[in-house]
Amino acid sequence: YFFYTSKSISNFVNVVEKKQGWTYTTIMNLVHDFTFGTANEKIHTFIEISKGSMHKIEYSTKDGIFVLDRVEPEIFAKPVNYGFIPQTWDEDNDPLDTLVITSEPLPTGVMVKAKVVGVLNFIDGGEPDHKVICVPEDDRNDGNIINDISDLPEVLKNKLVHHFTHYKDLKKPDTTKVEGWGNKDEAWKLILDCNKRYSEKFSK
Repeated sequence: YFFYTSKSISNFVNVVEKKQGWTYTTIMNLVHDFTFGTANEKIHTFIEISKGSMHKIEYSTKDGIFVLDRVEPEIFAKPVNYGFIPQTWDEDNDPLDTLVITSEPLPTGVMVKAKVVGVLNFIDGGEPDHKVICVPEDDRNDGNIINDISDLPEVLKNKLVHHFTHYKDLKKPDTTKVEGWGNKDEAWKLILDCNKRYSEKFSK
């Protein structure tokens, strides 16, 4: 995708050339042009869906834009922020998903430097569709008290299990299944495996 702009709008564009006072640019691809983070330390994750939103927004890896895929029923608004990790590829043929826990919603498109605390093992339509659980790397509101899956309040874990078990009930009942939790070590193994799968897929 290409567009013209009279000014540089952000770090998310690459300047190709200048013509007659206009800057010719290409949009950076958030999946391909950012790293997943630093192994066993932190990840980069981009927010697709804000906490509390009914809007199923997805980042199109092909087109490099955020797209509203559908509007979910109000009762199935996302209980936490939902995003993806760049330069990863899960078994469902998409970037690896994240659930980013914050007190307030994060807007679509924001990149979060996050601390990995665990993983929700999830099946959607018969395919693994893991959700990496993470929190902001520097959260001075809660004192950085969440460091592993065991630190999550049970009520939040129950909300997440309920949501992902039932959020497709009105359209495709019995197509999702939560298979339990993994700790941060299991989550990091998954992230690195998905990064390897990404490299194998897109280096061809």
